[in-house]
Amino acid sequence: MAIHVHRPENTPQAPAHDTRAPRRKAPASPSPAVRVAGLTRVFDGRPVLDNLGLDVGTGEFVALLGYGGRGESTLLRVLAGLDREVTGTVLVARRRALALPAPRPGQPWRKVWRSVLPGPPGRTERAASERLLAEVGLTHRAAARLRALTDLEARRLALAQALAYDPGLLLLDDPFATLDPAARTAALHLVGDVWRRRGCAVLLATRDVEEALLLADRVLVLDEGAIAYEAAVPMGRPRDVPDRRFAELRGRLLARLGAPTSPGRHGNASGPGGGPGGRPADDTDDGPADGTGRSAPLP
Repeated sequence: MAIHVHRPENTPQAPAHDTRAPRRKAPASPSPAVRVAGLTRVFDGRPVLDNLGLDVGTGEFVALLGYGGRGESTLLRVLAGLDREVTGTVLVARRRALALPAPRPGQPWRKVWRSVLPGPPGRTERAASERLLAEVGLTHRAAARLRALTDLEARRLALAQALAYDPGLLLLDDPFATLDPAARTAALHLVGDVWRRRGCAVLLATRDVEEALLLADRVLVLDEGAIAYEAAVPMGRPRDVPDRRFAELRGRLLARLGAPTSPGRHGNASGPGGGPGGRPADDTDDGPADGTGRSAPLP
């Protein structure tokens, strides 16, 4: 039987009336945001996660790289508490949130500000909603209807919904998939800014090597349900794609993914089938359908 221990964070709790509003973090503690050991999840007799071990430090940004049913989405669902049909030990920050590629389902005619906070809206919640919308650059769309949002705006709203839980651990499941290059660049900036401002731990599942290297402190390759390779990213921020160290790390990671490392479109290494931006061109996954696109350097 699985053991799920959700440890409290060493962060003072705000009064009940404003627990969903953003607030300044206390200094990060040395205790981990995630500690997983022996984690196994089986679907139809096949282990998608197989005796997996993983640590994510408080305030650390970790990218989980993989494609084609290697278990990234399953792992995020387990850490979010949405899948408990597992064996092993999972210790995770009590306040955590999974930001999906699209916002929580709702009525398409509902106003954006009413869709940010969980639960029914109250008279005093608009200010809290608008603070969260400002944090993701969506203040100007507060009164818009959900059906009027662009794809990028919908991703911003999904992030605001996750931040409403004031997470110590933010889980991102391929949040840049299907975005065009300009929108992808904006989304990369946004996630990086939120991480620096909030100081929370982030676990990003992505198929794009450049995305992982632009954002993360550490990149993990998931294969056959376990962590098969780990690479620290010993570069400061901002990072530059043409940097020699960046290119070397990208080549090593693509090789671990079984991808050719010859230059592809825009001079980037391509994945299987010539996927741009170091994103392997594979349409199968253990989670939601994915798209393709190219990441861009952060300034």
